[in-house]
Amino acid sequence: MRVIDQDGSQLGLLTLAEALMKAEAATLDLVEIAPNAEPPVCKIIDYGKYRYQLTKKEKEQKKSQHQVKVKEIKIKPNTDDHDLQVKLRHAQEFIAKGNKVKITCTFRGREMMHPEFGERVVKRLCAELAEVATPETAPKMFGRSLTVVLSPGGKKKTTNS
Repeated sequence: MRVIDQDGSQLGLLTLAEALMKAEAATLDLVEIAPNAEPPVCKIIDYGKYRYQLTKKEKEQKKSQHQVKVKEIKIKPNTDDHDLQVKLRHAQEFIAKGNKVKITCTFRGREMMHPEFGERVVKRLCAELAEVATPETAPKMFGRSLTVVLSPGGKKKTTNS
């Protein structure tokens, strides 16, 4: 096996017994770093410190990841223009942070007679958000509500020059 010293210098190809003797002489552990390499690579280091550094690296990687959440915006078919603009701004903020946005239009009572009103409002919101988000599927009715999920990453505008 190929053995690397605690300083990072290579000791060359050694047998297992020789490598263990070198590690014991340095009062450190012999840790297999790359078992699939040909020949396998071992390093003479403090195993506790090695494990600590690995967990620290994993935590750092997890910290840099962004968990995508689905934020919901609820509207009604007769929601006023100003209220829609406020909800639109909230949706843009959610999308800017990298979250998905679920637009739900709920129908009550006689509003169920004209689902096209709610569909018009949902499509209008989708059109306003087209620059920053794309709908995953077409708006669908689920019972008394019309829903659509928008994910970040809109259609790029092409300018004709």
